[in-house]
Amino acid sequence: MYELKKKEMNARLGEFKTPHGTVKLPGFMNVATCGAIKGAVSAIDLRNIKCQVQLCNTYHLHLRPGDEVVKKLGGIRKFTNWEGPVLTDSGGFQVFSLAKLRNITEEGVQFSSHIDGRKIFMGPEESMQIQSNLGSTIAMAFDECIANPAEYSYTKDSCARTVRWLKRCKAEMSRLNSLDDTINKKQMLFGINQGSTYKDIRIEHMKEIRALDLSGYAIGGLAVGEPTEEMYETIEAVEPYMPQDKPRYLMGVGTPRNILEAVARGVDLMDCVMPSRNARHGKLFTWNGAINILNAKYATDDSKIDERCDCPTCQNHSKAYVRHLLKSGEMLGMRLAVIHNLYFYNTLMEEIRKALENGYFTEFYNKYRNIL
Repeated sequence: MYELKKKEMNARLGEFKTPHGTVKLPGFMNVATCGAIKGAVSAIDLRNIKCQVQLCNTYHLHLRPGDEVVKKLGGIRKFTNWEGPVLTDSGGFQVFSLAKLRNITEEGVQFSSHIDGRKIFMGPEESMQIQSNLGSTIAMAFDECIANPAEYSYTKDSCARTVRWLKRCKAEMSRLNSLDDTINKKQMLFGINQGSTYKDIRIEHMKEIRALDLSGYAIGGLAVGEPTEEMYETIEAVEPYMPQDKPRYLMGVGTPRNILEAVARGVDLMDCVMPSRNARHGKLFTWNGAINILNAKYATDDSKIDERCDCPTCQNHSKAYVRHLLKSGEMLGMRLAVIHNLYFYNTLMEEIRKALENGYFTEFYNKYRNIL
């Protein structure tokens, strides 16, 4: 259940109550693709860096170790020892981005595993069954992730199919939640808005999926190479047609600037591999902008990564040390860098919520949108 507490610009301060805890919004979900953050960061670490929601990947967990294995072990939350909410994506994005050979039909998608080439079929029912086995808090609907740019006629046909798939997802989740051996009988379903950057298709699609009264709604198919301004314009076009009493999730976004801009336009939830991926390659985020810790000027810099940061890395280690570890290929270097970046992102969301609560979000937005 979503509760809107305050609004400034289009930014929304709210809370989302789930079976596994309340999520304060706006919020950022930390991406644990295979049940862990890349960079040797565990669920235990997530508790210490202000993470609210762990995001896990349906496609990857289905392939390894297998969703039925995870179910036997008590579900993804018990498996990873993460006590809070977990969102699982539908697997759709990976099917369309990783599978070299795939065949889309009304029933679903036949594709080859990127690991061993074996043939796999996934449709709305299969995606819901896998996510039910994982026992996540929030399951994403199975949708088609089209290329961007895409032809207008194909985009329209794809969105119509995605609506039909969404109805099947909803029916299957209802069935699964009624079964005796289901791990999470209160699993929630989020629908995904598609339509490339065609505003009329986006709006019509949003109207159709809104009518299904789901637990939340996502905007998908953005941050995949289109100009940033087009992404912002698409959010602005769709937002008025999204339910006011449900959380809004912008998938796969993004930079700190992207986050600020999305929040200002009415988005509640975001996720992205960027903070962890960039960290592993030495790009670290600070309140004065991003730095490349691998630069020679940090070789003898004994200050912390960010003077304003009190993450475990900044509390205990210098720029010079983190740089040395990364340059030496030490796993600890990646771990310390990832912990810092995720802590920064989660603190950014905390500061955004504080600004909304105390009525200075517009000032905060204007100050940091260019710095970050």
